Amino acid sequence: MIHKYKSVGIVGMPPLAIIQELNRQNVTIHDLDTPMIKADMELTAPYLPRVYCAILRTVVLNALHLSLDAIYIDVGPGKCDCALHVATVLEDMFAIPIFKTHNEDMAGFGTPVSQSGISLLQKFERITEGVKTAVKPPKSPAACTPTAGFWGVPPRDFSILDLFPDTTHIYGWTRCMENKTPADHELELVYNPDIPTVFYAQSFCAKTALARHLALKHPHGLYLDSDVTAGGSAKAKIQAFLELSMVY
Repeated sequence: MIHKYKSVGIVGMPPLAIIQELNRQNVTIHDLDTPMIKADMELTAPYLPRVYCAILRTVVLNALHLSLDAIYIDVGPGKCDCALHVATVLEDMFAIPIFKTHNEDMAGFGTPVSQSGISLLQKFERITEGVKTAVKPPKSPAACTPTAGFWGVPPRDFSILDLFPDTTHIYGWTRCMENKTPADHELELVYNPDIPTVFYAQSFCAKTALARHLALKHPHGLYLDSDVTAGGSAKAKIQAFLELSMVY
């Protein structure tokens, strides 16, 4: 069936076997979690509540504007229950197949980017871009000694990443993304207690509970959430936290 598709959307991380087959058939993959369309988020209001995860609202916004042959949406433990409900909404919105997947892959690819010395923005760009391929990158960036940590999911607004030093290591679900094991809860729980760490989640995401819990356990942690964009208050909190932690 996949061979009939030219362009598909993915939500979360569908199982590696599906990505491998899409790659083999040279199907164009669009990561619907990523902001791709410059359009008002209010366009999603007829389909999802305004008080809802901004990432999943972005999924709907992208789907409204892209020409897709199918959507693969992960609804298993590697994503969230909200994705299952969004899959139901998408089924009623579009006359294309909406495939619900359960990614429980546990064969790790490693996490060299999360532990590298390139900028935090570049780290996130590489990791999020990597969800569209089943092939390991040919060369990994050099590792660095961490001076700060970012635990959590990729923020919808990448501008907050510019506030962190290049020597920031990534933890949480984003590290699971790079490892291609999004349902690996034990890996998601890992953090470094020896470095100041921001524990981040999107507002209205179930992971806010875990982010806050781990931030309270961490000797030097900051819990933070943001919605569609990261406002000045969120950025000021990060900057003050890192400066007071003498990261710079």
